[in-house]
Amino acid sequence: MTSATTTPNVPSAPNSPAAASAAAPARRAGRGGRPSDRGTGPGAWLFLAPFGLFYLAFLLGPTIWMFVASFFNTSLVHRGLGSFAGLDNYVEMFSRADFWSSLWHTLQFTLYTVPPLVILAFVFAVLTNRLQRGQWFFRLAFFLPFILPSATISLIWVFIFTPATGLFASVQSLLGFTPGSGILADPKSAMVGVAIATVWWTIGFNFILYLAGLQDIPRELYEAAAVDGASTWQQIRHVTIPLLRRTTTLVILLQIIASLKIFDQVYLMTNGGPGISTQVSLGLITGTAFTDNRIGAASAASVLLFIIIVAIAVIREIVERVAARRDQEA
Repeated sequence: MTSATTTPNVPSAPNSPAAASAAAPARRAGRGGRPSDRGTGPGAWLFLAPFGLFYLAFLLGPTIWMFVASFFNTSLVHRGLGSFAGLDNYVEMFSRADFWSSLWHTLQFTLYTVPPLVILAFVFAVLTNRLQRGQWFFRLAFFLPFILPSATISLIWVFIFTPATGLFASVQSLLGFTPGSGILADPKSAMVGVAIATVWWTIGFNFILYLAGLQDIPRELYEAAAVDGASTWQQIRHVTIPLLRRTTTLVILLQIIASLKIFDQVYLMTNGGPGISTQVSLGLITGTAFTDNRIGAASAASVLLFIIIVAIAVIREIVERVAARRDQEA
């Protein structure tokens, strides 16, 4: 305290060795905003250790074990990896008709859910962002279903789609239509019913992402566009959509990955039926692993699904980089 008040603060000459040595850490910190000693201290590693242990134990470790088990006849009924199978598990999966049908049903679900979950979330976010008052209500209304568990969502929509006594059948009766056997009981419409429930359940997450992106766009851009005579649609087309491009690509990627991992709603609402009309990839993997007790074959199917998801993520990254490069060149 005393030295701080009595020692004069004499600035060093800009080109003196003292100034250079004092400025060196600042320059190192300024390069990318990262000080040279960040993350190298023992305290940082101590804080990261719990996450690292959980990451290794519950994500990286099981993933490596999945790759290894896919080359063995691993089963729950005996210890160890079992006998070496080579590529037999992969060959079996490629030759099974239910494997391809489950992949098709997964793709079908993805096609049913991704476009409405992106487009509707964007439209609702734009409309909500234009409100002067009451935005909190729509934020709550759209996001509230997302925090509910999948079992609750499934029960709600199973009730709605119940034949004869469900909400959907009641509306059909009021409109003069004869309720059929129910959406979930028809092989042609069961996946549509699961997709509708999923859209209602998860649209709030994309809605919040878009709303956060919209609120980062400066109001001055819209005011300048309005002064130049741009209509509301022209403002959305030439201001909102381009500035939300990165948000949109992120939403599409997250939604595709989430749709490819569909399991809860299908298991709880249809259990893969009627027949196998809604059996998805994770349903096939679960049945192979825990009903047939064939962990090796299920691991092979998991690896194939993992490769598909990684390929989509890589393609998205390439598209994003190409678009960013074009923006820099423009």
